[in-house]
Amino acid sequence: MSGATIRRSANILAVVAVCAASPVAAQTAEAGVSRAEERTATSGPASNFTGSVTVRPVFPASPPSAVYAGEVTFQPGARSNWHRHPMGQHLIVTAGLGWTQIEGGPVVEMRPGDAVWCPPGVKHWHGASPQEGVTHIAIQETVGGANVEWLEPVTAAQYRR
Repeated sequence: MSGATIRRSANILAVVAVCAASPVAAQTAEAGVSRAEERTATSGPASNFTGSVTVRPVFPASPPSAVYAGEVTFQPGARSNWHRHPMGQHLIVTAGLGWTQIEGGPVVEMRPGDAVWCPPGVKHWHGASPQEGVTHIAIQETVGGANVEWLEPVTAAQYRR
């Protein structure tokens, strides 16, 4: 096993450990299991995304926790608008080939098993490559009722960089 694979596995296990120790996990053990097929997927709104995007909640911010997670699937060529998160955002790529970019930086590939971190307040976008879709789990905290500030669309020129 390569060092990169071990680091990716450690990152994923760390996220799982944090989630398992959360109040949501304790509530789930008492209340039952939240089945994926029971959580309603919705289309990502055109005001926040370019192309075909599906968003399925994984777990809500349940006080006292402020952590929210969603599974987001981008069809080939689909992407988010530029946006930022008040407490930052973690992505765990579960399928496909995606791209992400922090404003002013290079476009970076993301593949299954990759864990991506975007710091608080940093303008960024993410989505699928032109030829292949991508699915990731997005984890962020809610502050004052919001976990994201949506900005302008990523232009075709920015996306194709």
